[in-house]
Amino acid sequence: MNNMELLASALAYIENHLHEEIKTQDIADACFCSKSTLEKLFRCVNNISVKDYLIRRRMMKAARTILEEPQTSLLEIALRYGYSTNEAFTRTFKQVWNCKPSEFRHNTRFSELFPRLDTPLENGDAYMKERKHVDISELYDLFVTRKDCYFVCCDIKGLVPINNISRKAGDLAIMEAMNRMLAASSDTDVVFRIGGDEFALLTDSSDITYAESIAEKIKAFNGSPFCCENQDIPLSLHVSVTKYSGSHLKYNDLFTSLHLTIKNNKPSADLVG
Repeated sequence: MNNMELLASALAYIENHLHEEIKTQDIADACFCSKSTLEKLFRCVNNISVKDYLIRRRMMKAARTILEEPQTSLLEIALRYGYSTNEAFTRTFKQVWNCKPSEFRHNTRFSELFPRLDTPLENGDAYMKERKHVDISELYDLFVTRKDCYFVCCDIKGLVPINNISRKAGDLAIMEAMNRMLAASSDTDVVFRIGGDEFALLTDSSDITYAESIAEKIKAFNGSPFCCENQDIPLSLHVSVTKYSGSHLKYNDLFTSLHLTIKNNKPSADLVG
């Protein structure tokens, strides 16, 4: 089994066991490799530990459940995702979403903040190969329905220096970026993450002026800071508008086109950031 096959197996195992109490060793055993080999590969390719990724995927699923099942108690949801107490679940949820589950339940919209990671694209230039590949295939039916609608693509300017402040600062920057996109859009628009610091907003409109108006609203936030542990950190986004131009909607082609839109609208000096 080569490295990419090993990574694919690990990601599949995690996804199939999100409701169970699993550890990194369990995943390594299922993939017939050592724990250290899996951890090193996961960090090298995905820039996150297996444990942190598992937590984020659980909290992503839990967040969706909180909104889709308003009649289900938070304790039931906590138990479903392997937490025996509300306190432990709330503590972990807040670390990921920066709010309590009870506060999150009052939100009227949901964004794909921590989608499933996928193995890197086989084709593409150096820029594309180094991008973090996420699986947004769950949204494919929506893409088909809105094949004539516009996308607004965003990318954080200089996330590396923010991550150098702390991992928490980087996580909050990602959260802030998506919150700005949500604030600039309407209730029918969908925001999702397509990479480490890359995002897309699928509008519900085939009118380019509508997409451009959202882009301008997002840009208006540029330079405004978010707060992390009493420190104000300025945040700005590259913003661009695009529309899928293929005659037939193919998932990988769409994913690549969104990333290339971001790439082609960034200064060359920023392509490594």
